[in-house]
Amino acid sequence: MYNINVTIRFNIPDEKRDKLDSNFNSFDNLETSIRKSSVIQERINLVSTHMYKQFLEYQRSTMNAAETFVKITDNMQSTVEYLKQSFGARGVATDNIYFEADEKKSVLVLHILWHTISFTTRWNNQPQALYRGVEMPMISNRIIAMKGNFNEIIKGVPEDDQLQAVLEQEVASLFIPAERGQNCIIKINHLGNKEFYINHMDAPREFLLKVIETICGGGVYHEELRQ
Repeated sequence: MYNINVTIRFNIPDEKRDKLDSNFNSFDNLETSIRKSSVIQERINLVSTHMYKQFLEYQRSTMNAAETFVKITDNMQSTVEYLKQSFGARGVATDNIYFEADEKKSVLVLHILWHTISFTTRWNNQPQALYRGVEMPMISNRIIAMKGNFNEIIKGVPEDDQLQAVLEQEVASLFIPAERGQNCIIKINHLGNKEFYINHMDAPREFLLKVIETICGGGVYHEELRQ
């Protein structure tokens, strides 16, 4: 018996070989492209999910803050009436006890004799969170209370610097979360930013009263010569 080894050689023309190589390269490129697209899609989905959650919380906290600001306005009206009654009964002129609101309903300025106090909901133009240490940051809207007339504080100040000008006069802030079951937080500057937890229903009244007590419950010292 004879063993015959037959070797068959295929001589593929260069043109066809190049075409086959091109096809293989195209397949590899397609596979790589699909893999890259899958990675991009997966990671973008994670980002968009996170941002959408923040967006929903921001929407709800904005609605809660708008409602709270309306209630602060209502409480301020009652406060002005009680102040006028109280000072009027003591024979004190009450012409300089009143409050005013801007057209956008985003600023309130309260005048109590020689004191002026302002409240604003401005700068809640994107999701922002209150730092909570080891806990999850709390997406919230912020109502800032400051000493002085808001309009005078920002007068002539470039728009990008107005928030800092306001914060320099800040007395306290009320942070309003998205969930109604979660407490609002009042932070008061002169108490080392001590936090007070308050439910949504009582927050408008308590925030207004704490700010008035902080500013009007103290006094003003005579100035001395600066060294």
